[in-house]
Amino acid sequence: MTQSDSPSPVSPSPDHIRAFRAENPNMRERDLADKLAISEAQLIAAYCGEGTTRVDAHPDKIMGAAQTLGEVMALTRNASCVNEKVGVYDNYHPGAHASMILTEDIDLRIFPSHWQHAYMVEKETDTGTRRSLQVFDAAGDAVHKVFLRDGSDLAAWDRAKVELRLEDQAQSLSVKDRKPDETPKADTTKLDILRKEWARMTDTHQFMRLTSKLKMNRLGAYRIVGEPFARALAPAAVDQVLHQVAASEMEIMVFTGNRGCIQIHSGPIETLKSMGPWQNVLDPRFNLHLRLDHIAEVWAIEKPTQRGPAISVEAFNADGGLIFQVFGVGKEGRDSRPAWGKLVAGLEGLDAKVPA
Repeated sequence: MTQSDSPSPVSPSPDHIRAFRAENPNMRERDLADKLAISEAQLIAAYCGEGTTRVDAHPDKIMGAAQTLGEVMALTRNASCVNEKVGVYDNYHPGAHASMILTEDIDLRIFPSHWQHAYMVEKETDTGTRRSLQVFDAAGDAVHKVFLRDGSDLAAWDRAKVELRLEDQAQSLSVKDRKPDETPKADTTKLDILRKEWARMTDTHQFMRLTSKLKMNRLGAYRIVGEPFARALAPAAVDQVLHQVAASEMEIMVFTGNRGCIQIHSGPIETLKSMGPWQNVLDPRFNLHLRLDHIAEVWAIEKPTQRGPAISVEAFNADGGLIFQVFGVGKEGRDSRPAWGKLVAGLEGLDAKVPA
């Protein structure tokens, strides 16, 4: 079900949106949008012509521009986890169904069908003009954002603003209803097939094809497959993992994403700081902001591959949505997988069986 092509009569006007924001200058965009019962994209759209430019949202266009901007900060989030990486966009691989940016610092998996709305935003702050390129899905939820830094190429930014600009610069935006997280789907009558095919995997990417074929999904399969493939952990295990990794020199891969984009941090983590319900990694070129109170289920997962077992710790919210995943880095000369496997094996499992 979608909203009508014209804005809902109960939606606040662009003037009202801007006035409300002016009254709450320190509130984050996402929180402002929630207070107004609109999407974040609708909040941003209200400033078209007033520091904001609506641009072509296709990943080929966005990534083409991003690769010209020099050093920036890449941000991908969901409702419970924010992944921020400093680096340079490069090595873009386009694709109709999936695209990629592959660099040491900025590592993205992009799903173009969800890149529906995009804006180049110039916002005046106490420290000067903050420039960002922001992409949203059909519901108006943030998919991916690029924030310029002091050393970014402003001439390239200005060129992109002209080249990507759309004719439609309306301050109102129609969005579709947000799709809820998919609830766990499992089929115990196919458990033997699931275990047999799981044991035969040679690549982690085969997992999603397997669950799709069996009409299950990730969490549904985890709940029924049993050890040695899946082991339920207490929600507190996620914080324990972060502290143990930070106390070591271990390198991990942190996957954070939404329907339209997955962002991967590969490397160590050093500085942890908790603030209220948030646990935060605050390193110079990598920040992670994680709502520990949103974590309802945690699983230690082992998938066979040609290069040995891929072991992950994966956190889910109460609706069954994936919050984030952590693996050990397995790059040549930087193989943290043995140490990571030992860390995960030492995590205490749940006594109670999670219901299927």
